[in-house]
Amino acid sequence: MTNKAEALKQEILNKTREYYELVHKPAQQAPFQPGQSRVAYAGRVFDAQEMVNLVDSSLEFWLTSGRYAEQFEKEFATFLGVQYCSLTNSGSSANLLAFMALTSPKLGERRIKPGDEVITVAAGFPTTVAPIIQYGAIPVFVDVVLPTCNIDCSQLELALSDKTKAVMLAHTLGNPFDLATVKAFCDANNLWLIEDNCDALGSRYELNGKWRYTGTIGHIGTSSFYPPHHMTMGEGGAIYTDDPLLKRLIDSFRDWGRDCWCPSGRDNTCGNRFGQQFGELPFGYDHKYVYSHFGYNLKVTDMQAAIGCAQLEKLPDFIAARKKNWQMLRDGLAPLEDRFILPEATKDSEPSWFGFLMTVRENAGITRDQMVNHLEANGIQTRMLFAGNLVKHPCFDEMRRDRKGYRVVRGLKVTDKIMRDTFWLGCIRE
Repeated sequence: MTNKAEALKQEILNKTREYYELVHKPAQQAPFQPGQSRVAYAGRVFDAQEMVNLVDSSLEFWLTSGRYAEQFEKEFATFLGVQYCSLTNSGSSANLLAFMALTSPKLGERRIKPGDEVITVAAGFPTTVAPIIQYGAIPVFVDVVLPTCNIDCSQLELALSDKTKAVMLAHTLGNPFDLATVKAFCDANNLWLIEDNCDALGSRYELNGKWRYTGTIGHIGTSSFYPPHHMTMGEGGAIYTDDPLLKRLIDSFRDWGRDCWCPSGRDNTCGNRFGQQFGELPFGYDHKYVYSHFGYNLKVTDMQAAIGCAQLEKLPDFIAARKKNWQMLRDGLAPLEDRFILPEATKDSEPSWFGFLMTVRENAGITRDQMVNHLEANGIQTRMLFAGNLVKHPCFDEMRRDRKGYRVVRGLKVTDKIMRDTFWLGCIRE
């Protein structure tokens, strides 16, 4: 880059900072006015650095994954304490890739095949379960417990069959599920464990005397960087693991199903691009165009990753703010425990809360819908616990009618209560 071009670039980046100060900062720092200001359940929190990174990336005009993506993957893995991180275009894609990696023939007898079973819950977000069904495996739904709204571990053995290959669960609104019990169950039965960590980035769990971040205890963890989450790229997600083979499989499914692991724009990383035999292809067929899986194109753009690099620097403060705001709500609403089941952290955990769950008790004198309508009418955003009970939704109509495609263990009584009586408030990271 010439001196003139570098000077022009710095001028543009300085103007970007000025624009943030002029346009965005005043809106972000506007004083809260009780009864008038809207209380959002979540939202993006940023400053000039995110915008500067975004413009810097756009000036390079590298339109796919590049240097910012590589930087984020390295720094995010370091933050979590794992070996490998792969960026993708959303948290839902992260869940898809985490699951599909476990279907690879390269895993031998441990691979998940159509008709195999995966233990999960129905009280959550649909894309934790969708990859199981889309592939042709069978989700086995276990009920949850209150107040954590996480899996009822007493039913794990009942859910187990000779077809069970994995457990795939989310940490509900940042509150870890009972990882000690679930991991011991998976280890004892040689099952894969996928942690959907999309709502729990920064949550920690003490296992065998060691505190670890959720998402790093199972075989694979996933994150989402959609704007309401703990940090954002706009869209974006990540998959992480300590297993080098799973890392290769995740990247293969993400990058068209190819066998080659060269980053975009680089050739012959292996040094043997034209000297290998694959399938029934001619010897020496270009390794960059050898496909070992039926994959996708789910990469992140470098512009998204550029925003993520700035957000990652703020992540510890975001986590601290969410914990503080959750505790403020918990203390302030404690006098209403006769009417609401209020949230509690899972034993041996330190949640990085995504939201504040409230479940209306029986004989509370008010319904969930009345409470939600009152809050919304007064400018306070609310949300359901996502699907409530996923199997009640139209996407399950055909499977319910045909009575196949999924299995339920001992009914979903608590899940149904959540569907009827539970909502949540934000504890945004400001």
